[in-house]
Amino acid sequence: MKTPLNRQQKLGFWAAWSGWVLDGMDSVIYALVLAPAMRELLPKSGIDPTPANIAFTGSILFAMFLIGWGMSFIWGPLADRFGRARCLAATIVMFSVFTGAAAFSENVWQLALFRFLAGIGIGGEWAMAGTYVAESWPEDRRKQGAGYLQTGYYVGFFLAAALNFTIGAEYGWRAMFLCGAAPLLVSIFTLARVREPARWKEAKARPAINPLAAIFSPAYLRRTVVNTALVSIAIIGLWAGTVYEPTAILSLAAKAGYTALQGTQLASLGTAILSIGTIIGCLLLPGLAERWGRRKTLALYFCGMALCIVLAFGWAFHLPQGLQPFLIVLFFLGLAGGNFAMYSLWLPEQYPTEIRASAFAFCTSFGRFLGAGANFAIAGLIQWTGSLGSVIALTAIPFVIGLAILPFALETKGKPLP
Repeated sequence: MKTPLNRQQKLGFWAAWSGWVLDGMDSVIYALVLAPAMRELLPKSGIDPTPANIAFTGSILFAMFLIGWGMSFIWGPLADRFGRARCLAATIVMFSVFTGAAAFSENVWQLALFRFLAGIGIGGEWAMAGTYVAESWPEDRRKQGAGYLQTGYYVGFFLAAALNFTIGAEYGWRAMFLCGAAPLLVSIFTLARVREPARWKEAKARPAINPLAAIFSPAYLRRTVVNTALVSIAIIGLWAGTVYEPTAILSLAAKAGYTALQGTQLASLGTAILSIGTIIGCLLLPGLAERWGRRKTLALYFCGMALCIVLAFGWAFHLPQGLQPFLIVLFFLGLAGGNFAMYSLWLPEQYPTEIRASAFAFCTSFGRFLGAGANFAIAGLIQWTGSLGSVIALTAIPFVIGLAILPFALETKGKPLP
């Protein structure tokens, strides 16, 4: 029988999960409003709002967001020193304030700045939430907790899709960004009700160390490099598909003769389908990881990502009537996208409490710089080739590279949290 959760463990989980829900909602809002926001802001910035310029500028802004997310590694040392719950609340405040501020953007440069600053908060939330749940839940429930936690991010996708279907379709993209300010309430709850994990309090009583230096010490260097590479691959592949999925559906809907409003609603439907698939993938992953091991399970998910990206953007997107096949493949793309739950489960298992948050934050943040570089490359290729689908299909390649890296990863199946 599983160890029952006490009241504080439940409160802490729901605070972390709710923050992750709203984090996911915030992240995907930009993908959903990319086209209408660019159509309004590009002329105000002196740029012609052609489809190529919308895709190119949209990629640049998303790259800026990823750079901000990459800077979020600073939250790790802060959490190792000042506590998980306090820093979790601070990350939520940051991404809420600057997402709401994006609603008042008058040109693309202002929007880029607000998305950069929101990215710093969003990137930190995953590391804070994942570390908190790993340290506060009992050992026999910790792995399932990681899977449950990761569903929140994709529930946020679903929530953003529902908001876009209703508020976005009716009131426009600025209203969507204003909805992103709502998480401030979660941060207040977190500060008022959630206590720090006992593991962190015990570690705090021991002599202080430099956590960023420690994760690159000989004992941890290899796993830090390998973990960072694996998370980077997941970011490059999944985010390219996620951020361009609504734009691809809008294009397919227009080709099929749907109105702009119907296209917006179909884009919301596509995001919901992707989200449902990913939630299921997250829930399945802990059980598979316990049965087959971390490396084999992640290899399965990586194979699914590579195949589904090719099918969605390399095949369905180019069909004369590709909307329905594209939507069907999106479900399976989402299912494989549940691979992100592996990092919430696996990363905490590889580092001791004194450096856990720093390691989690670094491994999940540094890949955003690579993701930003990939988005610059994607933007350039889209503008050069004039083809959205063929370029996005190329993001299947990193997952093949990931399969070659996985044998070097540390297998932690059956081992307790250090």
